[in-house]
Amino acid sequence: MKKMNLKAVALLLLGSVAFSSCVGSFSLFNKYADWQTHMTGNKFVNGIVGIILLPIVGSVCMFVDAIVLNTIEFWSGENPLASNVGKTQQVMGSDGKLYAVTMLKNGYEVKAPTGELSYFIYDKQNDTWSLQQNGVTRQLFRYNADGTLTVTMPDAQQLTVNADQAGLNLVRSTVDATSFYASR
Repeated sequence: MKKMNLKAVALLLLGSVAFSSCVGSFSLFNKYADWQTHMTGNKFVNGIVGIILLPIVGSVCMFVDAIVLNTIEFWSGENPLASNVGKTQQVMGSDGKLYAVTMLKNGYEVKAPTGELSYFIYDKQNDTWSLQQNGVTRQLFRYNADGTLTVTMPDAQQLTVNADQAGLNLVRSTVDATSFYASR
């Protein structure tokens, strides 16, 4: 059996990493880049410091992301640094009021300006999203194995649609028709 050339083996390994389809989120490097671009109010100072730190800090972040964190993300489905659990953002509602949206491990908590809490909960086992308000839980929709969604309408009827614009339009028109007839 012939000895393999060390350079050929190194190129094969490099190629397998560079051209593989398991590209992670590179959250450590992205957090570093975000910090570096916003560390001061002066973009020129940020740029100069970035030029100085990038060869050292940037390459370490990239290496740790590529070898450790993205491997964990590939096998577990979650990057330990990409988590936003517990973070709250203010979101403007269609009514013009600000709502506090907090990321949960399995969904979102939405706090209305009135203080009322609503929870959007994802059930991984059943592949469903539900709405929980005032102690009452109502399934909103379920992902189906064939790529469609089964949507639970306000009148508790279920409608299966494609997960595309046409499906969204069908749900909207059905909800509008149900609301129209319910208000008559």
